[in-house]
Amino acid sequence: MVNFKTQNQTSFAKKTMDIFLYVFAALFSVINPLGTVPVFVGLTRDESPQERNKTSLLTTINVITILIISFFAGTYLLDFFGISLNALRIAGGMIIVTSGFALLTGTFSKHKGMKNKRVQKDLDKREKFSLTPLAIPMLAGPGSISLLITFNQKYRAPNDIILVVLAVFAVGLTTFIILRSSHYISKFLGASGINAISRIVGFIVISIGVEYISAAVISILKTIGV
Repeated sequence: MVNFKTQNQTSFAKKTMDIFLYVFAALFSVINPLGTVPVFVGLTRDESPQERNKTSLLTTINVITILIISFFAGTYLLDFFGISLNALRIAGGMIIVTSGFALLTGTFSKHKGMKNKRVQKDLDKREKFSLTPLAIPMLAGPGSISLLITFNQKYRAPNDIILVVLAVFAVGLTTFIILRSSHYISKFLGASGINAISRIVGFIVISIGVEYISAAVISILKTIGV
């Protein structure tokens, strides 16, 4: 009896850790705060260290807020627009895959709309940019939002929901640390180091996107009896 109880506790702990790590890894890979470091450094080059820290904090708060809203409002959005989970998985997977290719090819900023002349001109005039473009679309973009909506459909148990929320906050904390240290990271790694890491993360992001698309296609085929 004691052994059976111990086995159940071990199994529960392993499942809990697996869910947390999976959500954290998937969300962190899609958000890719390291890929935002060069943009953050460029946008905050004229700010004092105190102002940069404040911008990092506000950006993180905005990102966490957007992701939490996306997670809890996911079901209502799907029901309102009449979108099936498989359709969302395929669409989200395609977005995630294109983000991954953008990381692999070094066109991440362009993919996020940062190279558009009108956007760049608008950025140069902005005094505060913690919401846009840093939080949206650089960090909490369509890929991460669709990923959270998918998690909303996948993890419905109270314990699972708590784990997803904790993973979101953990990603937010990691993002804050990276943004706050962005100027040091940029000096230490250099452009080539950041690009190398972004390309590795890009490969992981593509794999996540392909996994979502393949799972949706298999589910559809099973539904129609193929």
